This record gives sequence, structure tokens and C-alpha cells, in this order.
Amino acid sequence: MKLHQISQLLSGELSTGSNPDFEITGIGKIESAQSNEITFIANPVYEKFFSGTSAGCVIVSKKFNALLYKRLDDRIVPLIKVEDPYLAFLTLLDVLSPKTELQKIGIDQTARISDTAEISNIDVRIGANAFIGELVKIGDRVSILPNTVILAGAEIADDVLIYPNVTIYNGCKIGSRVIIHSGTVIGSDGFGQAKNPDGTYQKIPQKGIVVIEDDVEIGANCSIDRATIGETIIRKGVKLDNMIQIAHNVEIGENTVIASQTGIAGSTKIGANCMIGGKVGIVGHISICDNVILTAATNVSKSITKPGMYSGYRAQPMQSELRQEAIIRSLSKKK
Repeated sequence: MKLHQISQLLSGELSTGSNPDFEITGIGKIESAQSNEITFIANPVYEKFFSGTSAGCVIVSKKFNALLYKRLDDRIVPLIKVEDPYLAFLTLLDVLSPKTELQKIGIDQTARISDTAEISNIDVRIGANAFIGELVKIGDRVSILPNTVILAGAEIADDVLIYPNVTIYNGCKIGSRVIIHSGTVIGSDGFGQAKNPDGTYQKIPQKGIVVIEDDVEIGANCSIDRATIGETIIRKGVKLDNMIQIAHNVEIGENTVIASQTGIAGSTKIGANCMIGGKVGIVGHISICDNVILTAATNVSKSITKPGMYSGYRAQPMQSELRQEAIIRSLSKKK
């Protein structure tokens, strides 16, 4: 695409003196982009690379001032200034790097599908060695990649993409436009064990299901346990990173995002629009209100009722945790 076309696509402003007919043929990182590639700066941490980038154009915010960065050569780098460089870059990425077709329309001859399963005839893709159990319902334009297992009574709505080697247990419900990455298990039994008088344990039956609402993305190798009774619920717009454990009867609110290696114990309720960092641990039977940020490796042992940023071995408002850490450090200096 030519620079003026890109600028128009992004509703951006092309810098004065740039050649509007200069052609961009690819996308690159700011550190390594070539002269025919476009890149972006969304995080101020990467502004230091502007001085030496070879990119043919850089997407920047409207506040970016190129005069603050002395170039290592005399070249004037074209800029496209936009409101949000990251979102603009994502828009351009879709145009310049079209998605690869992962699975052809149709059902692979090696797939095993129950006679009682209800499968849409509108652009469904089912890959090699997939297993579709009894009374499963699959909507329009669903892609189920090789070796995926969907057990009896599960329901999958329209426009869902399921990568290879996913397992969806019986009765679970998947909403529209959900993406599930490889190795994830949805609907495995919750960890319920009752201790007998003789010290042995008796399994508590897990009779509920998992409900995944619309527009959720679930990373690779996640485990989302079915409810003991009722539903484990992932509300619409939730985004889960890889290797996350969500226990039985947990509820996660709309548009909450969770990073890798987080574990959430049973029956905990997490609000909407929360941001949970990596390696966060959350105990069971508590609630976290809307608009809470938990920094990486925070441990939450009691309910959080006020929005804000929390951190620490025992989660507390981040400013309090930082003050305590400063006091501890000052004590060591006095020695």
C-alpha cells in the first residue's frame, strides 16, 4: 500500500514532506524493520529506537515529537500520526497480513461424528481425527481443528475457532466468536474431595457445566473446571493467556483479562474490566469488584471491594505495599 492509502485507512495524518506515493510492502519491528516496511511506536520505551530505525514509515501518537530524537543518518522518516498507534497498527496488520486458512470447509473423512450430533451446513470446518459426541450442537462457520474432542451434549455457537488438541467435556456451552487455543481443557472435574473418618478421600461428584460467553479468547493449556452444581461462567469479552487454572463455580466478569500462570480457586467471583497479571493466586469463596488491577505474583486472600491497583504477598493497595517495602529497606540500611 502507498503511504497516503495507509494514512487514509488509519484516519491518520501523514507528516509534511513525506512522499504519499511511497509504497509499503510489509510490517516489521522498529528495531529491525527494512526501508520498505512500516512499524509503530505505542510504548514510550520504544521511542529510543526511532533514531536508528530503517523503517519506511512509523505510526506514532499525535503527541510524538521526532525533533527530540537525533537521527543516526540524515534521512527524514515519514510518520503517520494517529490517536492510538497500537490499535491503528492492529488495523493495518489485518490488511497487510491476511489470515491463513487453517482448515478447509468440510468434514475430514477421519473425523468421528455421532449420528445424533447437530452440525450446521454453513461453512463448518472439522479437521482430521476430531471426535464429536452424541447430541453435540455446532453452529455456523465453526472451525474445529485436528484431534479435538467434544463430548456429549456440548453446544458451540457461531464463528468459533477451536485449535488442535482441545477437549470440551459433556454439556459445556461455548458462545459465538470464541477462540480456544491448543491443549486447553474445558469442563474437567472440579477439585472436590471429602475426607472420610479413616483418612481416605471420597470424590464429590461434579455435576455442573462450564459456560463460555461470546467473544472470549482462551490461550493454550488452560484448565477451566466444571461446576460442582450450576455453572462455571466466563463472561463475554474475557481474554485468558496460556496456562491458567480456573476452578469450579468461578465466575469471571465481562472484559476481564488474565495473564499466564494465574490460578483461581473455587467459587470466587471476579468483576468486570479487571486486569490480572501473571502468577497471581486467588483463594476460593471470595469476590473481587469491577475495575481491579492485580500486579504480577500478587496473592489475594480476601475479598476486594474497592477498584484500584493491588499488589503484594497479601494483596493490598499498591501504594501501601510500596511504602511498607521502603520501610523494610530503610531498616536494613540502618544496620
